[in-house]
This record gives sequence, C-alpha cells and structure tokens, in this order.
Amino acid sequence: MKRFLFIALFLVCVIFVYAQTNTEAQANSIMDSARNRITSDTVSSRSRMVITERSGSTKERVIDQYSKDGPNGARTVIVFQSPANVAGTRFLTMDNALGDTDQWIFLPELKKLRRIASSESGGSFMGTDFSFDDISSMDRDITLDTHTVLREEMLNGRLCHVIQSIPKSSYQYSKTVTWVDKQSHLIYKAEMYNRRGEVTKVMEMSDYRDVQGRLSPMQTKISTVSAGTSTTIFMDIMKYDDPIPESVFTTAYLETGRAR
Repeated sequence: MKRFLFIALFLVCVIFVYAQTNTEAQANSIMDSARNRITSDTVSSRSRMVITERSGSTKERVIDQYSKDGPNGARTVIVFQSPANVAGTRFLTMDNALGDTDQWIFLPELKKLRRIASSESGGSFMGTDFSFDDISSMDRDITLDTHTVLREEMLNGRLCHVIQSIPKSSYQYSKTVTWVDKQSHLIYKAEMYNRRGEVTKVMEMSDYRDVQGRLSPMQTKISTVSAGTSTTIFMDIMKYDDPIPESVFTTAYLETGRAR
C-alpha cells in the first residue's frame, strides 16, 4: 500500500512538472511569435508624440526613429524634430554582448552627450510617460523573463492569450501582463506592475494597418495610472527595409546629427 501511494505521488509530481514545463514552453512560443512577428532589416518612421496631462491639456512633439538589428541585438535612434525647445535632441539605445542595453542621449541646449545610467532606466524619457526602458521594451529578449499563460480572454472583439512575464533579474517592473491575439499574434495591451503588485502603467497598441505586407500599429498609447497622464504615438510615416548607414547608430551621430 505504501509503495502504491509513493508511486501515485511520484506520478502526480511528474504530471505537474510536465504540465508546468509545457505551459512555460507555450508561453515562450507565444511571446516569441508576438515580438518577432515582423521581419525586416530596418525600420524608419516619423511620428507625432502627444503628451496629455491630467488636466486634459496636451503638447505635441515630432520624432524620427531608426531601428536596425546589430551583432548583439536591436539598435534604435530617436531624433526630436520639433518643437524648438527639444529639436535636435537625439537618443540611442542598443543591446550589448552581455544581454544588457546601453543608452545615450545628446541634449543640444547643453551641447552634451550623456550616457544613461542603469539606475535611470526607469525614469521618464523626455518628460513623457515612456521610461528609457519602455523605448526598447518591445525588443526585450524573451529569455530575460519567465513567461506563463494565465488565461484566454476577449479583447477588442478578439480572443487573446493573456501572458504573465516576470523578470529573472532586476528590472523596473515586477511583472508585465500582455494580451496577444491568439490567431494573429498582434499585441493589443500590456499592464506593467510595480513591486507592490499594483498596475503602474498600461500600454495599448491599436489601428493596425498593412505596411509593406506587415500589420503594424499606427497608434501606441502608454498611460501612467497614478498620475492620470498619457503619451500617445501616432505613426505618420513608416518604412521597412530602407537602407540606414551604420554610422547612424553611434555616439558621433548623436553629437553631430550627420551620418558619415
């Protein structure tokens, strides 16, 4: 009898471990498909960034963005075109060989290039609701988090996987919960939680359109729950696979604004 109970308990443990491993593998596959859904050598865009205060007042900024894969992962440059008080500000983020992200910003009024310290990565990016880390969050390597399928749920009239992602090491959020379209793998929404388990930010992606055969979000909104503020990026121009010189992804380009 004791032997039978031992065998039964052993089988229950094996089944539990298998089910857990299988769920994690499924969640990893879903997140990989969602984040790597679009294949391209480069992405170039111009967009309007609308910052909405709690009072409802807004201010608008125009930015150009250039992205390209590199030997260690994604690289992105953001250039502010207007208004005048931020024009010429340039920001570079790039993955490094250690799996971390290096970031620099050039502030024209100071004529100074500054590296963003890891302790600043959760801070506001140029007075918006995006943090420095949020800028590169969609390119975040799935191996940096433990992913779990929580449930299936309807959102925007579509059945979605709801995926929980918990960082394996120090990160600005304790966890992220993402809604991924079960059929198309489009990401519609992500909730970001602080260390107290509270939703601190909500990111919503919408107005997906066909751009060169790729469904792409024309609107991305991130809201800071406690502040009652939001920042929405409206994509005006988006191009895939346009040549981008390697020199754009350098600190020299941040300082001069010229690709050599």
